[in-house]
Amino acid sequence: MAPRFDLQSHSTNSDGALPAAEVVERAAQAGVELLALSDHDTISGVSEAIAAGERLGVRVVPAVEISAVDEGSGRAGTPDARELHILGYNIDHTGALLTERLVEFLADRERRTLRMAAGLKEAGFELDERQIEARIAAGKPIGRPHLAEAVLSAPANASRLAEEDIDDIGSLIRGYLIEGKPAFRLRETPTVAQAIEAIHEAGGVAVWAHPFWDISEPAEVLSSLDRFKALGIDGVETFYITHDEPQTRLLVARCEELGLLTTGSADYHGPENKLFSRFLAFETYGLEPNLGPIGD
Repeated sequence: MAPRFDLQSHSTNSDGALPAAEVVERAAQAGVELLALSDHDTISGVSEAIAAGERLGVRVVPAVEISAVDEGSGRAGTPDARELHILGYNIDHTGALLTERLVEFLADRERRTLRMAAGLKEAGFELDERQIEARIAAGKPIGRPHLAEAVLSAPANASRLAEEDIDDIGSLIRGYLIEGKPAFRLRETPTVAQAIEAIHEAGGVAVWAHPFWDISEPAEVLSSLDRFKALGIDGVETFYITHDEPQTRLLVARCEELGLLTTGSADYHGPENKLFSRFLAFETYGLEPNLGPIGD
């Protein structure tokens, strides 16, 4: 039987609300036995999380979540690219090779975020950019939650936000910063293939994160999974807080056919997050996960 696992969480090193050690503390309190701190495009908090896990009796898997461009989606009537996330587990988080790759990826993440900041200004919003500037100065990643907070913190936007029923980071992101919305801008690098390669070079296992969060059509999820299998993907985050039972069963069945691992998470971002605030808040629907070397 698999340990009580939750294999995606985020700290203040990317877009989470708590420091890495406190994320591990909250996981321990929730009864998590196997945890991954998987900050976006950075491994800055992994050593801190591992040390906290050793102190608290939680095994912490060295991990990262890489934002990647899927160039081969081939969706009719849309640009032939989209952004997906690839999780890397059991990575050598102290090795120079992965660090170099992530520096490149993080630089593109920052450039994309600044392009989206310009997009928000084009849409007529003012931004309180003090937190963004502070994170850049500290060498920390910036992303959509930080842009959303910059919009929400600027007093000049208050009446417009109220009119549009936008009252938190999530609703701002959904309204302006996801694919198809006015201020969204696509990343340029890495591709899905490059993300998988970087994880493998670091001795890790590559897992496609939350497929149905990014893609709604089951047929498109399955065809994408077939393509990613050819690129060397090792598994899929099948058990996820927003995946329903039919979606979960579909993914597990295809993973069994393709010989892929099946992982899961509640994607913890902090106690005040409207959706991602509780560890272990995902369902397996009676299905047995296949964590492979991640759970060994």
